[in-house]
Amino acid sequence: MQVARDRGDVELVAVDAFTLYRGMDIGTAKPSAADRAAVPHHCIDLLDPTEEVDVAWFQTVARAAIRAIHARGHVPLLVGGSGLYFRAVVDDLQFPPTDPQVRARLEAEWDGRAEQAHAAVAAADPEAATRIEPGNLRRSVRALEVMDLTGRRFSDFATADHQSIVGDLEVVYLEPPTEVLRARIQERSHRMVAAGLVEEVAAVRASHGRLSSTAAQGIGYGEAAAVLDGELDRDELPERIASRTWAYARRQRGWFRKDPRCTDPVRDHDAATQRLHTHLGEG
Repeated sequence: MQVARDRGDVELVAVDAFTLYRGMDIGTAKPSAADRAAVPHHCIDLLDPTEEVDVAWFQTVARAAIRAIHARGHVPLLVGGSGLYFRAVVDDLQFPPTDPQVRARLEAEWDGRAEQAHAAVAAADPEAATRIEPGNLRRSVRALEVMDLTGRRFSDFATADHQSIVGDLEVVYLEPPTEVLRARIQERSHRMVAAGLVEEVAAVRASHGRLSSTAAQGIGYGEAAAVLDGELDRDELPERIASRTWAYARRQRGWFRKDPRCTDPVRDHDAATQRLHTHLGEG
């Protein structure tokens, strides 16, 4: 954000599945209204929380935003933590087909059995299973759907080399020390709950009904919904969110450490800002 403010010709593109949703602000740490007024932001607040999203759709939308930014003579700065969504935008990733009827059949078959669905993926495609959180029924069903439709492993479709289709791509990878990251996760989890995460989920439900299966996978949202449904004590909510966030952060690290563009990580935001300034020049 500071780099964009300093230069004036930078527009931000959020690389995240959940900032796409209107009304899901606290749990996604969405940029404030003031920040969004100061610097153009893209791929934020495009969908209602009842709508589904997948990475192929995001690829199309984000690439269109980047083309429009370039057309204005500005610089797109992709920010966020979804490794797959990032690679979908900058690399030549191809995505397998989908079939609503097959998807519906599998969703009905595995409804309420997320861990069993994940085990089914692991049995057929261990590599794909390592990239899917056991509780993420949506992604497990997607993997099973692809294998059903194509007869190929789900992991076969995301193995393109880390070769960017963007000729002048520069990547700055921020990886704080473990103890710093864990402390920040704990602090953020408590702050989200104190800021009204449960009330935010209640408001979304009141306006739209229950969250889509995609939106419900947002860290903190499924847990807050469990509080509203009487399945989780509110006092347990911060620790439950922190635990899941740390598990996700570990997977993020594993993902980005395999990317040769991320072999020289920076350890704090000041260093990241400085490196971005160096890459972008003075503007």
